[in-house]
Amino acid sequence: MSEDARRVAFLGPLGTFGEEAAMRLAPHATHLPFPSHAAVAAAVERGDADAGVLAIENSMTGSVGETLDILVHENTSLRIQAEVVVPIVHNLVVAPGTNIEDITVVFTHPAAFGQCSKFLAAKLPGVRMEAALSTTDAVQTAVRRGKEAAAIGSRRAAELHGGEILAAGIHDSDTNATRFLLVGAGTTHSTGRDRTSIAFAFAQDYAGALSTALDVFGRRRINCSKLESRPTRAVFGEYIFLLDFHGHVDDPEIREALDELRTICSEVTIFGSYPRWSPDASPA
Repeated sequence: MSEDARRVAFLGPLGTFGEEAAMRLAPHATHLPFPSHAAVAAAVERGDADAGVLAIENSMTGSVGETLDILVHENTSLRIQAEVVVPIVHNLVVAPGTNIEDITVVFTHPAAFGQCSKFLAAKLPGVRMEAALSTTDAVQTAVRRGKEAAAIGSRRAAELHGGEILAAGIHDSDTNATRFLLVGAGTTHSTGRDRTSIAFAFAQDYAGALSTALDVFGRRRINCSKLESRPTRAVFGEYIFLLDFHGHVDDPEIREALDELRTICSEVTIFGSYPRWSPDASPA
């Protein structure tokens, strides 16, 4: 697939951090906004886009449940092809001329509330918080509502929709960042510096099951970088485990580990092997 011809879906509208991730991952592509991560994935599945950008985790608030459930529960054929970490800079955006004492409601994506909790508690105590589909949607809504409203969003969203930044950099931590995945059809070749993401489950729960599975990687000195679980949705208290580890499925030791894991687990799903992000990585 030619980079110049590629259509990349992202959580829109224009001005979201998802758009920024799309521009970093595929700078020469046509970028297509969609209203949710589920809609992004569905667009790629239908062929309305060639790839999609999904937020997977934030350094402050953790994993994005919607994206995990798309991978785990939607029987998707999409595979992870790349990743990028985007610094998140949140701003308090208002209609021009608004003062902080005018504000009675703040709109933003639910994740942003948790990332700006200290500022909100200190500067806007008692102000109503309302969720929006995205930070850009929040900015549009706040500017439309006028001087009673504010939004938490990006500088680009403020510029696109006539907002004014009343307070810049209101996130709780200067290390606030979100990891985004590029998903699409097909697989990527080994680069020597890759990450693989999988899910696995057991036919039945038993003492030591998880440690036995992890030992498959430990004995081969494969670095496991992230582990979490999601409910199976079939039986309460039963879980699917999601694991990220360093290496590519084409590496001999990774193939051996996955073959052994399949003898232990009732289900092993590979979401993809893809180049690990680094701050000095050049765009695709």
